[in-house]
Amino acid sequence: MIITLTAGFSSAPEKLMSTHKTNTNMYGLIGKIIVQSEKRDELIRIILDGTDNMPGCLSYIICKDAMNDNTIWITEVWDSKKSHQASLSLPSVQAALGKGRPFIEDFGEQIETVPVGGYGLMKA
Repeated sequence: MIITLTAGFSSAPEKLMSTHKTNTNMYGLIGKIIVQSEKRDELIRIILDGTDNMPGCLSYIICKDAMNDNTIWITEVWDSKKSHQASLSLPSVQAALGKGRPFIEDFGEQIETVPVGGYGLMKA
């Protein structure tokens, strides 16, 4: 797997990471949402509409699970845990939660992480 991920790069992953800003105070989440049958795309649209302007958010990626049509994965990176917590009270986020809640069957794993940098991570 590592060979596949690094095959297109001329330098080692350690060197790649060192060329990008690192911040060990960042806060990350990886979460799984199980969606009602045939409602995944609708929920994704709702989430995208409600999460486009969140102060402190460095990365917010919504993914369809390739193996399960009723699953969404969300990967978030924040400049701090405090920014993430504050985002939950934003009117746009509250509206998205209200609209999307009826389509959610359950929440799966939720993993807290400490991002340290890398490609695709917006600079704070």
